[in-house]
Parts: sequence; structure tokens; C-alpha cells
Amino acid sequence: MSKDVLQIRRWIATVVVLVALAGGGLLALGLRHWSSQPVFGAGSTAGIRVAADGSPVSLGNFANGFSAVLKPALPAVVNIHSSKVVKSQGAGQMAPFFNDPMFRQFFGEQFGQMKPTPERVQSLGSGVIVSPDGTILTNNHVIDGASDIKVYLSDKREFQAKLIGTDPKTDVAVLKIEARDLPTLPLGNSSSIQVGDLVFAIGDPFGIGETATMGIVSATGRGGLGIENYEDFIQTDAAINHGNSGGAMIDLHGNLIGINTAILSNGGGGSQGVGFAIPINMVRNVMTQLITHGKVVRGYLGVHIQNVTPELAKQFGLGQGGGVLVGDVSPDTPAAHAGLRKGDIILALNSSPIESASQLQVQIAQTTPGVPVKLQIWRDGKTEDKSVTLGELPEKAEKASEGEGSSGALEGVEVQDLTTEIAQELELPGGTHGVVVTSVDSASPAAAAGINRGDVIQEVNHKPVANIEQYRQAMAGAGTKPVLLLVNHAGVTSYVVIEPR
Repeated sequence: MSKDVLQIRRWIATVVVLVALAGGGLLALGLRHWSSQPVFGAGSTAGIRVAADGSPVSLGNFANGFSAVLKPALPAVVNIHSSKVVKSQGAGQMAPFFNDPMFRQFFGEQFGQMKPTPERVQSLGSGVIVSPDGTILTNNHVIDGASDIKVYLSDKREFQAKLIGTDPKTDVAVLKIEARDLPTLPLGNSSSIQVGDLVFAIGDPFGIGETATMGIVSATGRGGLGIENYEDFIQTDAAINHGNSGGAMIDLHGNLIGINTAILSNGGGGSQGVGFAIPINMVRNVMTQLITHGKVVRGYLGVHIQNVTPELAKQFGLGQGGGVLVGDVSPDTPAAHAGLRKGDIILALNSSPIESASQLQVQIAQTTPGVPVKLQIWRDGKTEDKSVTLGELPEKAEKASEGEGSSGALEGVEVQDLTTEIAQELELPGGTHGVVVTSVDSASPAAAAGINRGDVIQEVNHKPVANIEQYRQAMAGAGTKPVLLLVNHAGVTSYVVIEPR
């Protein structure tokens, strides 16, 4: 290669390097200028912010699960073994051939019948220690009628338990064992829990030993299930099975927020993810009264109430949802003294909205007798405030000829005048007026709405009816529209809406 060619190549390479350096400098200047210009689609105030700490959120004690919550809680949940003696039914144990009519004709009715024999029935359940000296909460149905109650701790110790008191209306029982320095569960605040909160159910299902299951709060304030007289259940999908009754429902902090009490098993007998616990605030009130007084004293209003359905709300001109309808007011009660009447709709108690009859029942029952409460009611198309001083719930409060046919909404219903004799037979209060239902077609709308033979219809669309003539006139004015009835059943009145076919 000649010397001239080599020099030319060196010159070209030098030029390329210089051009590259110049181009890089120009590009840097352009980029710096371009970075200060607006970009299409970007807001003038928006920016990208990088978190100062990009490390993952620490799970603390829950890094390996929930043992930090359950480990101290498990020893406070005990196994309860109760037993009672019942008499077996001898007739049920009779050999089948003894029931043969021919056999009994020759040997007599008493031959082959076995006398009732004592039989010991045993029950398993759970309980929760709530004081170091041995106070235990459980369900009433776990120890109901038991003559012998034994408590087994997680450390295998066994104690004979003393029954302090029971409240069947809430299914709560309080036991006591003689011991010291026992593990306990702190009482939480069930009013603060919300749907979606994480909870644990602890008990002794099927007697296999302490067992913990996890779920969430599925609902609060569940009532109207017909399980107990006073229902304000916490619903959960944490698995609850037989033997869990009386066990603990705890929150993520290990606080006791409920006593497991029931499941809906759809006939299968096992957990279906629908379990219920009595909220600890209700349990605490019952426990305190049982320990202090040996019984539970409840507030008393003196009304018979029912839920407000959309049909009832329409009939009473109520545009909003919720509230409970007063179907009857017992005489000489706090409600009667305060001026409450049939047809009033209670919307709120002490400024808190009332959504259901069971909610009002629970709140009144948990209020101390003698305490004044404020009710907001709906009457004659407007709201009113009523002040009522609650009384104490009395024990007693805990406990045909050719007829006139109807058409329209009451098609298939026959009635007749309510005579003094019929009223006495039906055990109705003196002075009760109306027409008595003598028959109801089982396929009629009235039967579907719950109207039965022996019910007394006292009002039709707010119009009193004292005889068949008034009843006929009221029904004639109803035509084929829905009909609102005030029905007296066994001395208690309630409102019923009958939809025509």
C-alpha cells in the first residue's frame, strides 16, 4: 500500500471522528431544549413520582400466618361435657307385632308396652374463659337441663363446673370453675366490626380438640331467623360445626367479639359457610346481669311490631325504606301511655334508624327499664317525635256457620259476624269487633299472605269493620286493588297486605 493512500485513509477517519463529536454535541443541546417543552397527552401538573421506599410492606408477626393471634387464644377455649337423665318412651321401643290390632284384641292394650326407663344423654360443646378465676361463657343449649357439667382445659385438667345462670332468650349461659391464673380472652367491641373484617372461630368440633378456622364477617345484625328470641347475630363464613357451640369468635387482635352459636346447614348437618355468633356486647350485658342479679331484666315498650314491606310502605304513604309498623299497642304499657297507636311506623330510636322489627326488639330489650327513649314515628303522612319511658318486660309478655264470601284480593275467604260466644271461644279480649274468618281457600292470595281460619278482620284499608255489612262495603270499594287488613290473631293485631290474583 502506498504512502499516499495510507494518509488519505487517516484523514477520512479523522473527519468521521470530528463529525461524530460535533453531531453528539448538537444532539445533547437539542435534547436539553426539548425536555423543557410540553409533551402531547401529558398534563401540565402531572408528574411521575417514585416512592421514596420501594421495599414491600412488612407483615410483622403475620409473616408466617396467624399463629401470633391464635397461640395465646387457644388455651382460653375449653371443652364442655354435660349430661342429663331423661326418660325414654317405652311405646317407641315396642316390638312391631305388639301393635298389630288382632294381637292387641286378644292380649289387651297394655301387653307388650315397656315402661319408660331412665337414660343418660350426653352433650359436647365449647366455652370461653373470660376471667382468671374461672368465669366461662357458653351457650345455654350446650348445658340446658344438665345435671352434671365438666370442663376440660387445653392442659388436660378437668373441673366440675357450677352453673351461675342462663338466659335462653339469647342462648347465653355463665359457668364457674374453681381455679386461678387461667388463660383468658379479652372482651372486644362487637359494635365496631364491619363486613369484610377477618375473624377466627375457635372451638371443639365433634370433640376432636381445640380447632381454629378463619373467615370474614359476612354480615352483622342478622335477625328474624327464628333461632332465638333476641337475634343480632354476626354472620361468618368461618367453618363452624357441631361442638363449636359456645366457642369463641375473635378478631385479628385476639379480642373476643362473639360466641359461636348456630349454623345453617341446609339439612346436611355440616358447615355450609353460614355460621352465626352472638355479639359480645349483647353477651357482656347478659353475663353482667346473671352474675349480679341471677336473672336478666329487659326494657319493655308494649307494642306488637312487624317489618315494613314495600307493599305496606305504599299503603301508609311512606316513601323511604326501613322502619317497623305497630300492629297493636298493649293497654296500660309505656307505649300506650306515650300515645303510640296502631298504624304508627317507628323510624328511629334515639336518632338511630330502625331497619327491622328484630333490631328494635333487641335495642329496647337491652335498654335499662325506667330510661326514657326518643322515638321518631311516621303517622298520617308526617313524622312525629315521641318520648317513652321504658318499663320492665313482664314474664307473661315472653310467653262457624254460613259465611260471607269475598272476591278480588280476598277471593276464597269466607267470614261471619264476630259474636260474643265466638270471641270467648277464640279467647279474644272483651270489646273486640270485626268479622271472623270461617274458611280460607288454600290456593287463595289470602292464604299465601298468612290469613287463617279464626283470624278476625278488624279493618279494611284503614276503615273499621264491626259486621259483615261494613266488611262488604269496604271490600266493594277496594275493587281489584291490593287490600290492607288489620287482622287480630289470638288477641294480637297485625297488618297484612293481600295482593289480588
